[in-house]
Amino acid sequence: MFSNYRMVETIGALLDPDVWEKKTWDAAQWKAYCRVVLMTFRDYVEKDSGGHSFVLYRAKGYIEHAAFDLYKLDGVATSGLDDDVRARLAVVVDFIKDAIEVLDKKGLPDYVRLRIRGQRPRLESFYDHLASMIFEVILAASSVKSPRNVCWWIQHNSVWMELFGFRRLEGPAGKIVTFKVRRLLYDAILEMNEFPNFKGAAILGYCLNVMGLTLRAGDHYRDSKALHKAVLSWTKRRFAWLRAYNSRIAEACLVDGLSYDEQNRRLVKTYPAGLSREPSYDYLAVDVAPTQDSSGNV
Repeated sequence: MFSNYRMVETIGALLDPDVWEKKTWDAAQWKAYCRVVLMTFRDYVEKDSGGHSFVLYRAKGYIEHAAFDLYKLDGVATSGLDDDVRARLAVVVDFIKDAIEVLDKKGLPDYVRLRIRGQRPRLESFYDHLASMIFEVILAASSVKSPRNVCWWIQHNSVWMELFGFRRLEGPAGKIVTFKVRRLLYDAILEMNEFPNFKGAAILGYCLNVMGLTLRAGDHYRDSKALHKAVLSWTKRRFAWLRAYNSRIAEACLVDGLSYDEQNRRLVKTYPAGLSREPSYDYLAVDVAPTQDSSGNV
């Protein structure tokens, strides 16, 4: 039944779980739900249904919300690797990868656009929906700022490396989706030029944490190198300005292990002591904040 997309779309409510019951679902239940949604999604893709799917769009929203309580791990040092919050995050990430694999096998249809200028939802495809889903998962992961090991495991190991590391999503659909994600991330940061906000700060902090303060060599970082350069450039030019404008928003850009050295005007990423028994550091010098006139204009 769930493998017949037309039937699911016509009935309308087959993929809509009870609004209260789904709040109590654990990782195993969400995994079962994702399997059902993927059945419908495969048939949707096979039938080359480029039109908007109301049932699949709603299902996508339900699944991404399964990881929205990651904030509960912030500051919790005792959370185990088998914690259900982490397990649900893994289920969501696996669903994204499986959905992209379905699109990869089908091949790129003609209606997919790499860039969509302005607010034009009618031009959006499931490539855009999956990119938006990844963005929301990254935003949820950005709420885990400490302790350092939990922050790194969630932000880097569980999300970034699973979706962007070692060229995992190398198929045609994967390249389109990850391109769109990188654009969404940078746009969220650029928005702070006009309207500094905590959402943009959280995304900036996430990017600085998972990619670091210096460009890294290696072919497996190739796909994110352009984003990394752009993020470092923005941070160098605008971080001191952001801190002068609103110190609370600037502080929201910093996770455990990432700090601001005001005296030397630089960001500092501290790596714990390893075999050398001494911590190591990366630095990013930032520009002087532009001065303002009496009217507040830069």
